[in-house]
Amino acid sequence: MVLTPEDIEILEAWWIKKSRVNFLAFRKYIRVDDFETNWFIEDLCRHLHKFYQDLRDGKRPVLIIQSPPQHGKSWAVTDFISWILGKLSYLRVIYASYSDTLGKRCNLAQQRVMSTPKYKAIFPETNLPRKGGMGTRTTEQIEFFDSNYFPTKGQFRNTTVAGPITGESLDLGIIDDAVKGREQANSKTWSDKIWNWFTDDFMTRFSKTSGLLVIMTRWTNHDLIGRLKKKYRAMNKKLKIVNYPAIANKDGKYRKEGEPLFPELKPLDFLLEKKATMLDESWSALYQGKPIVAGGNLIKSNWWKWWERLPKLKFTFAVADTAQKKNNWNDWTVMEHWGFGVDNNIYLLNMHRERVKAPDLRRKGEAFYLQCEKEASEQNCFFRGMCIEDKSSGIGLIQEFEEKQLKVHSIPRSTDKITRAYDTGPEIKTGKVHLNQAVPGVLNITTEALEFPNGEYDDAFDCTMNAVEVAYLYPEILNSEVFVA
Repeated sequence: MVLTPEDIEILEAWWIKKSRVNFLAFRKYIRVDDFETNWFIEDLCRHLHKFYQDLRDGKRPVLIIQSPPQHGKSWAVTDFISWILGKLSYLRVIYASYSDTLGKRCNLAQQRVMSTPKYKAIFPETNLPRKGGMGTRTTEQIEFFDSNYFPTKGQFRNTTVAGPITGESLDLGIIDDAVKGREQANSKTWSDKIWNWFTDDFMTRFSKTSGLLVIMTRWTNHDLIGRLKKKYRAMNKKLKIVNYPAIANKDGKYRKEGEPLFPELKPLDFLLEKKATMLDESWSALYQGKPIVAGGNLIKSNWWKWWERLPKLKFTFAVADTAQKKNNWNDWTVMEHWGFGVDNNIYLLNMHRERVKAPDLRRKGEAFYLQCEKEASEQNCFFRGMCIEDKSSGIGLIQEFEEKQLKVHSIPRSTDKITRAYDTGPEIKTGKVHLNQAVPGVLNITTEALEFPNGEYDDAFDCTMNAVEVAYLYPEILNSEVFVA
């Protein structure tokens, strides 16, 4: 069927009229060339449309949307801001995310969309400031004008979570992902900082009819959503939460148990591959929207592999986790010797675990180093040196090795142990880490890992995490190429 110019004009007029009153239609019309949709996107748009209606009617709506990473939630929010400002150009909107870059990206997206002929046709009463004219139009703030270029009092302001908003007022507050990664999410200090900013800065900017929209990937039970849920329960108030698991946990209206959320974007095999390489706790929180408390059994016993016969080794290396305080007799010092196989797995060759005080630490460390060199020679491969955490008593050991011109590599440490377990756990889960029953003290590794982070000791497991980091996450420590299985 060939459309005449008159048909095209009628169709265009229909889309403009429909886009003005329906958010989903607006997205389809504005993004006709790159808009991919399915039931999830349409359902998300319906919830955002209802949020607009409640905000317009002064109901002070609060909507929380939980969605897995990279499923289009941020684009939906960006489009929603453009649409709702077209409908209610007097709104004062503050958008906060963990990154200044994300905020500026959202800001520039508003400017691009609002500059298009399509948007101007849909919402002629919402205009950006003219170049060289009055009004603010930067990557941090946009003020809006009506069709006669009189100020509407509406504006869009982007900031970072925990960033400054003093003096600003808002009618719509939006938070799009409050933390940037696992380290921040696990940090109680950072979680408290976000919550204090949210309650003392962000929420104090709200007008009497303001609405709150939070759209996030979940991390922990003490993240922003977790704290909001707890707060609303304490006030005996209902909180509207819409959760979209990456893979359905049960049969529902739009999909059956086991089906993916957005197969056109993230098919099931892709999600299952992700799941196989993540800790169960990470998968449950990030992709299913159900954070669970990490309280032991974070690293499963059946993940460890056990070798009886070594493959050919590419090289070997040692790692050390020294006592936190040089005079603390209760702390263990653990040193491990590992081989990196041609199969790209690592193999525990030897281990020394002892309560050592300085200066015995330096003598014991050098003895273990020389033993590793001998073992590497017996395996007919190269020993790349010892990797030691650059902290506490490890600093002195590093200096001692450097003075004696031994091959030593410092491991910079800026993350907490739980975050490191989340980072290294997938390598253990996928069978890359092989232990040996004949190695003295090897069961300390598996026992400590099973009880982590609530066990009495974690020195042996911590040392093993060092080995996994050096082998797979930070191979540059050994000045080696990245080995990919």
